Amino acid sequence: MAKKNINEMSFLDHLEDLRWLLVRSTVAILIMSFFAYLISDYLFDTVIFGPTRPSFFTYVYFCELSHSLGFADSICITEMPFIIQNTEMEGQVNVFIWMCILFGFILAFPYILWEIWKFISPALYNNEKKNAKIFIFFSSLLFFLGVVFGYFVVIPMSVNFVATFTISPTVINQFTLDSYMGMVKTSMIASGLFFELPIIIYFLSKLGLVTPDFLRKYRKYAIIIVLIVAAIVTPPDVVSQTIVAIPMLLIYEASIFISVFVSKKEKNN
Repeated sequence: MAKKNINEMSFLDHLEDLRWLLVRSTVAILIMSFFAYLISDYLFDTVIFGPTRPSFFTYVYFCELSHSLGFADSICITEMPFIIQNTEMEGQVNVFIWMCILFGFILAFPYILWEIWKFISPALYNNEKKNAKIFIFFSSLLFFLGVVFGYFVVIPMSVNFVATFTISPTVINQFTLDSYMGMVKTSMIASGLFFELPIIIYFLSKLGLVTPDFLRKYRKYAIIIVLIVAAIVTPPDVVSQTIVAIPMLLIYEASIFISVFVSKKEKNN
């Protein structure tokens, strides 16, 4: 399809471009999902169920860190007092398919960003179009950092908290497969998208929808929300809560810096 000037394109032309964006992105996700299928044994046994074992990297590292800081062994994990069970006839089949699609989406994320950039680029200035590679690189980097943060920090802390929290010794934790996978999916994708906040703030600032003063005004509320989230997903100790909260606060502060940069640039223009 020949490229058209943005002013000459009709609403139906835009819908057609959007349709092909969705088609190509879906194909990319399916290709990456097939790759995830090829390594499914490693994906499930080592990656997805890794945080359910006391030998997982995060637990070992936090234990060593607590020792170096002079804290007690309460943060060290020696067992996971729960089991994961499947209670539905097609439960494992559905989980297998959707987790492959999830990792397919994660792996295809840079390509999806490229498709989105091509879709919005006709509305950008020529100097902005030259920043495509920078946009793709930093957006993908932030997303992958968020996924890694979710996997190595949020998921292990959440698993440890729900596994050790008990209202009575009478109650035995037997989590369903679907609930565990739901927590894994939510933690990884939510963290990945949260780390995209600086990119989102960049575009919102360019559109004039967000200002540095607005972000500074609501900073105290953002800090409270981050601390509440950190307290929910971590055990009741300072080390774990700090490790979860600091990266999230840094992301918010980076967003303020980016908004200041965009605002000054817009004023100079």
